[in-house]
Amino acid sequence: MFSQRVEYALRAVVHLAHKAPAARTTEQIATATRVPQAYLAKVLQGLTHAGVVRSQRGVGGGVSLVKDPSSLTLLEVVNAVDPIQRIEMCPLGLASHGVRLCPLHKRLDHALASVEDAFRRTTLAEILAEPTESVPLCEFPGSMSLV
Repeated sequence: MFSQRVEYALRAVVHLAHKAPAARTTEQIATATRVPQAYLAKVLQGLTHAGVVRSQRGVGGGVSLVKDPSSLTLLEVVNAVDPIQRIEMCPLGLASHGVRLCPLHKRLDHALASVEDAFRRTTLAEILAEPTESVPLCEFPGSMSLV
């Protein structure tokens, strides 16, 4: 349902949220999140242009979140790299349907709306605070880390 770009962006910002407020290099983020560094650089560029992360060159530089993890939502991250596309008109271009979606496309749009709403209500801080028995890809407080 979500592009690889979205998956990589979410991994990166969760990692940055865990390390906040410290800046991390692209190489550090790529290693920790198991994202190819060249592709990650492109994803981080999109996040920078959308104002989700900032990038600073030089000693002590790196990538960091613009907002506190408690106020940055998953929807902001998703929309920064590959926005959720709601169905507003008949995707088949049927003139008889226009903006009156058929039952199938209406249900699909409702599902997209539900995902959009869930992501709008979920912050990075909530992701980090959620208890889990799974060993996370990124280090979370109080857990074992793969990296």
